[in-house]
Amino acid sequence: MADLKVRLHDLEFKNPITLASGTCGFAREMAEFFDPALLGGFFLKGSTLKNRDGNEYPRMAETAAGMLNAVGLQNKGVDYFIENIYPEIKDYDTQLIMNVNGSTVEDYIELAEKVNELDKINAIELNISCPNVKEGGMAFGVTCPGAEMVTREVRKVYHKTLIVKLSPNVTDISEIAKAVERQGADAVSLVNTFLGMAIDAEKRVPKLSTITGGLSGPAIKPIALRMVWQVANAVKIPVVGIGGIMNATDAIEFMLAGASIVQVGTAIFKDPMIALKIVKGLDEYLDRHNIQSANNLIGSLQV
Repeated sequence: MADLKVRLHDLEFKNPITLASGTCGFAREMAEFFDPALLGGFFLKGSTLKNRDGNEYPRMAETAAGMLNAVGLQNKGVDYFIENIYPEIKDYDTQLIMNVNGSTVEDYIELAEKVNELDKINAIELNISCPNVKEGGMAFGVTCPGAEMVTREVRKVYHKTLIVKLSPNVTDISEIAKAVERQGADAVSLVNTFLGMAIDAEKRVPKLSTITGGLSGPAIKPIALRMVWQVANAVKIPVVGIGGIMNATDAIEFMLAGASIVQVGTAIFKDPMIALKIVKGLDEYLDRHNIQSANNLIGSLQV
């Protein structure tokens, strides 16, 4: 068997397959299906400072090759997580990464300070696609100055691995990646969902209460793969690949393009066991090609 262990900054993952934030709950939900220790890690459901009820229903819609969601970061707030969820999951033998979200820089700072005190959370995924209410609703992640500002301020207070999650809804994602690298990001994860919409033609109404939502699933894979390749060639920090990974071949392609680890998301809704199948498929691929370590795959695309 090949060695599946990989590193992301100073974190070791027993294999490069992880589950994406917003699709696996707080890991305990997936523990009903399999031992969490079998995966490299979990990017936990997004947390905010205070309770959020999320958007009105309907907030999910199936598309021809994926799904749209507009859940709206529903969660009970970081303090509830610390008091009620963290004690239940902290001893899982896998990497647990906290996805943090804010409407202001101050939100992100306070969240990072709280998560910094949790011994078994070794990294945060800084989601900079949320609205900056002080700037008229503009998202931090769609401009270099906005991305730099929130990364710089969080870096001052957060002392573990800082992964910044990038929005694909930009002109040049490589420039955003380089901007957060300059401000101390230890890694970047990409891509978040693409802005899309669906319409019920018979009723002549949008299928989502919010009209637009985030598109994920196999439809976005070719674009996400291109962006991962571009960013991996633009920055020196590690890259986490996300976007339409449905099987082992998809995961391998993202690693060839430069991803150190990958996140599986929408595929879970079709098959809760898919991530374990991807780990097995990756192992078989490495053996078949006589590759001794998963590390040897990262960025090995021949162009």
